[in-house]
Amino acid sequence: MCLAVYNRPIHNKIKRLKTEAQIKEEVIEKIKTVFDPELPVNIWELGLIYEVNIVPINNVQIIMTLTAPSCPAAQTLPHDVDQKIREIEGINDVFVEITWTPAWNKDMMSEEAKLELGFL
Repeated sequence: MCLAVYNRPIHNKIKRLKTEAQIKEEVIEKIKTVFDPELPVNIWELGLIYEVNIVPINNVQIIMTLTAPSCPAAQTLPHDVDQKIREIEGINDVFVEITWTPAWNKDMMSEEAKLELGFL
């Protein structure tokens, strides 16, 4: 049975709710489009993202760091992350927090990042 409003079916109009895992996957894909302006590697592969949390209802909390406290991108990277995540349909709000604990180091990079930067 299909409900109709004004003689038009509405079953195609109902949006499916995304699971927390689906939202998290989309958030990570968006984060992978943000690059450190000084390096040819995205911030996910650099290991700058410590946590991606999805909290009710469709709010995103990111805990991240920078390569150094004096990083020239300290003002722009968190803003870029915030804006990219807000592009995802259905996201209510985004909170990006910078932490210095633990301090970032090269071991936090993915194998892909290490290869790209010549550390392997």
